[in-house]
Amino acid sequence: MEDTNTITATPKPTITTHDASTLPDEELAKRAQEELNMEDDVVEAREVFNNLFSTRRPKDGFAGFSSATKSIGKGVVAGAVSLVAQPIAGARADGVKGFFTGLTTGVASAVVLPVTGVCVGAYQVARGLGNAGEASKAGKEGKVWDDEKRVWYHYFIDTEVADIDRLAAESKEGKNLSASGNMMEKKVKDREFYDLLSVSTNATPGEMKKAYYKEARKVHPDKCPDDPDAAEKFQNLGHAYQILSNEQSRAAYDKNGKPDNQNADAMASEIDPAVFFNVMFGSTAVEPYIGELWIASVADLMMKDMVEQQTSLSESDMNEKFAETVAGRAASAEEAKVKQTKRELKIAINLREKIQPFVDGNITSEDFMTACEEEAKKIAEGSFGSIFLAAIGFQLEIEADEFIGMANSFMGIEGHTARARKQANFAAANFKIMGAGIRAASAGRKVCKEVEAVQQRAAEESLAEATIETGGGATMPKTKEQIEAEQAMLAAQQLEDSLPTILELAWAVNNRDISRTIKRACKKLFSDAGVDSDKRLERANAIRIVGHAFRINAKEGQDVDGQDKDDIKARAEVAVMTTMAKAQGQEVSEEDTEELIKVAVANNKANAPTQQPELI
Repeated sequence: MEDTNTITATPKPTITTHDASTLPDEELAKRAQEELNMEDDVVEAREVFNNLFSTRRPKDGFAGFSSATKSIGKGVVAGAVSLVAQPIAGARADGVKGFFTGLTTGVASAVVLPVTGVCVGAYQVARGLGNAGEASKAGKEGKVWDDEKRVWYHYFIDTEVADIDRLAAESKEGKNLSASGNMMEKKVKDREFYDLLSVSTNATPGEMKKAYYKEARKVHPDKCPDDPDAAEKFQNLGHAYQILSNEQSRAAYDKNGKPDNQNADAMASEIDPAVFFNVMFGSTAVEPYIGELWIASVADLMMKDMVEQQTSLSESDMNEKFAETVAGRAASAEEAKVKQTKRELKIAINLREKIQPFVDGNITSEDFMTACEEEAKKIAEGSFGSIFLAAIGFQLEIEADEFIGMANSFMGIEGHTARARKQANFAAANFKIMGAGIRAASAGRKVCKEVEAVQQRAAEESLAEATIETGGGATMPKTKEQIEAEQAMLAAQQLEDSLPTILELAWAVNNRDISRTIKRACKKLFSDAGVDSDKRLERANAIRIVGHAFRINAKEGQDVDGQDKDDIKARAEVAVMTTMAKAQGQEVSEEDTEELIKVAVANNKANAPTQQPELI
């Protein structure tokens, strides 16, 4: 007999195709929107959970423990924040009642979130320990861990080079197709240079290059001996191609027309930051080991961004162009990432070529050490040579010690010791950047205050009150131009006094950049599956010899902190002159720049004012 007291759960009715067809349109739309909202809530909750707790696959037990620590820490912090924030938010929304409602929710969150963090942490530890065997096996096989895909794989330097080149070619081809696909002429302020080359304003770099060679053959002085103006035509054609073949100068020309000495945009577009900073820091000799300085790459991207903004943001379509500019900045960030990868690869390949004779057994360790020391002594002759040697030498040596120690010592103890030293060095570099940044900011504020005080004093004084001696005790009123010139000189003097502090910050940033870049380049070199494990150890031994030779040949006592402001000013002046000369196609060697710097330092000291000018 059926028990009438038994409560039977009634399943939730589901909407079939037949049921849906009988519902009104408004009801169908409402239910569809509810389902979409539920899906959005689930997706949002999943994103919040993944952002709050570390749930990515750990590569080994240590990574699992690290992930667990982060998850527990985030859970505790989030719970504490919720305990404080929820009552406040509730009180603002619904007064006293909302406060207690929020308090209840906050207490629950303060319990649930840390417990969830502990559970996720335990799960991550278990996953890490479970992956430890795979990690050990992969390490013995010479595999490396992909942080993005979370898998072990064999790394090949040459394969990555090919991939980077392919991506660069595809990106360039895409830009060219985009530019050439627009059949309408791009509106520019002046098209004289385009007409000289007989190209469209939408011409791609490749099209302009072909057009230049074609037109150059027509007006070359050797081809036109009867034309007295051939040389001038050829020179004008070359100047037009020089402007249009450079992305920055072309953008400035499209916006402002032909550049002149008064055009700041044109001046900015001519400057190659890499040339400027190579002269400023004397980094040409060590470029095979450090590549293009990060500060130069950032300056280059900032200049491109500045020119693109000035070119694209017009009053008529401000909103649309602003969106394009924001998208362009994201593209610039991706471009910077690819550029850094190419830099690291280039360094790794340079190092591989340098040490190859030693790795192949074609040179003894003594002869290889001697060759490295000779190179180091030559580098040390530069103004910043010893500073570069110390930074490069330490990083090469410590990377080699870590790799060799991990492979040869018991449980990798020596490798872990080297890694600890490296991490301590990174921490010290970060503290140095912080200290230098604070000093630079303080110096900058001081300069601004002093310049503002000078400008205020000049504004308060009338032209009749400001006088200048003319001889014989007579005076005459100073002109507005004379007063402004004196204020500019005072401002420049204040800025010059802060140059050593600014240089200290720039070098602190460079030093950390060099260390990180060499670290990644060495990782590529030591992880290259193109050679067996024995050859990789030989590579590490060779790199240790290079690093040791560089480090011991760095002159003691040479530091950026001791740089004289006259020397810094001279280097900056010569750096600008060299950059402009190279932009105009002139060849300037490193020896030429060093000689120019010596002359500039001597001139600055000879012309240094004994007393600052004052308004009378």
